Amino acid sequence: MFGLRPAPELDRPGLEWFNVDRPLALSDLRGRLVILDFWTICCVNCINVQPTLRRIRASFPAEAVFVIGVHSPKFPAERDSAALAHALARYDIRHPVVHDRDLALWQAYGVLGWPTLVFIGPDGKVLGDLPGEPDCDKLLCGIGRMVRDCRPRAVVPAPLPCRPADAAADGGRALRRRLRYPSAIKPLPLSPFAGRDPDRRWWACADSGHHQVVLLADDGRETRRFGRGEPGFIDLAGEDSAFNNPQGLVCDCRFIYVADTGNHAIRKIEIASGAVSTVAGTGTRGGILTRTLPSHDVALASVWDLALRGDRLFFSNAGTHQLGVIDLKSGLLEPLAGTGSEELVDGPPEAAHLAQPSALALDDAATTLYFVDSEASAVRALDLGRGGEVRTLAGAGLFEFGHVNGPLATARFQHCLGIDWWCGRLIVADTYNGVLRVVDPLRGQVSDLGERAFGFDDGAFACSEPSGIAVAGPNRLLVSDTNNHRLVELRADRRTARTWA
Repeated sequence: MFGLRPAPELDRPGLEWFNVDRPLALSDLRGRLVILDFWTICCVNCINVQPTLRRIRASFPAEAVFVIGVHSPKFPAERDSAALAHALARYDIRHPVVHDRDLALWQAYGVLGWPTLVFIGPDGKVLGDLPGEPDCDKLLCGIGRMVRDCRPRAVVPAPLPCRPADAAADGGRALRRRLRYPSAIKPLPLSPFAGRDPDRRWWACADSGHHQVVLLADDGRETRRFGRGEPGFIDLAGEDSAFNNPQGLVCDCRFIYVADTGNHAIRKIEIASGAVSTVAGTGTRGGILTRTLPSHDVALASVWDLALRGDRLFFSNAGTHQLGVIDLKSGLLEPLAGTGSEELVDGPPEAAHLAQPSALALDDAATTLYFVDSEASAVRALDLGRGGEVRTLAGAGLFEFGHVNGPLATARFQHCLGIDWWCGRLIVADTYNGVLRVVDPLRGQVSDLGERAFGFDDGAFACSEPSGIAVAGPNRLLVSDTNNHRLVELRADRRTARTWA
């Protein structure tokens, strides 16, 4: 069965192409089933589609089925070509991608939301679209039927000017002992080497681009890695284990708990032995959390960060726009806040709407769980007491963003991904604005930390998409300067900054 309307042309003035030697036109694609993936960097559901696209490319020859990403930015920062190049490297996206920075193709194809797949038949006509995250197995079966029914047998598609697969990667795997797109950094409450070094603090970092967790001494010196450095889901010891794009973590005296985002799981590392085991998640993407279940039986969705209060392990389930909690003693997991709808609505936890909750932080009394809703560019709080509610400190909706200081009601952020409690205030990694912000709940004010005024050890200092922030003392902060592949130490009292790791 052939399409009903001609597909709008892809080769338009002003569009920038990646992973291909020249722009592709519909005439280049004649005779193939073409899948256009409309996506944007910030959307975790879009990132979840990428493994499905890899399976499609591995299952069908390029002469039969051809995948093209159409990057259609939501946030102003995503219109930057460098930001897209970093995303392609970070998520190992190797198929051709066209940067639709002004949403020309988005509008031409009538796309309404991220992610959306659009199918173009071998005759150059649109067959239909599929919004949301697809079921991979069902999609593969459907593509097989479309290829069988739609592809003209007599047409021999022309070769395409695609670069070799390895050309899309940034060579980061060669830098195995360096950081690559680091995200969360959290302290260990006790030294793992207490007998030798009882007074020094230690840190764990999610080295997301290397699919590893790194243990660091307080001077930034790397001491150990967990994970083999390639994506996988393996419970073994030390470097024999495997993670997939871990984003968040939290530590107690015995374990490092890991938000293993790409595996939709929560893992734990026993610090003494290095043994890795799974606390929750099945390795596949799950649906909305609705009831209390044993944690091992629950399929999670893009777990992004963790926080710990006694035996209660809080987690952000970014893929379903929810918060959850695990009782580590009983092993039971229950939904904590969020209906599963993506929006910014306050109120009782079971009725509140969240929007891709990411980083978590507890106050000193551990009575309030603060979190950032990255898709709503919002800073929010959940009162953990009986009858507690979700409330928004700053942020106004899914399409309300910017860089505005002042009263909480009018302050604006842009896709923030990091947060920590700092002496009665919150320090926020305002990721897409590339700055650190201070939120003062008592005074009701938001301000910039002003880190660009810090003296840096090798010249001017500027963050590129900072995604993690950790308070290391009253005047000391550790920042994941993610796109610069480093951790930075800021001394607020001295106004100095240096590359820490």
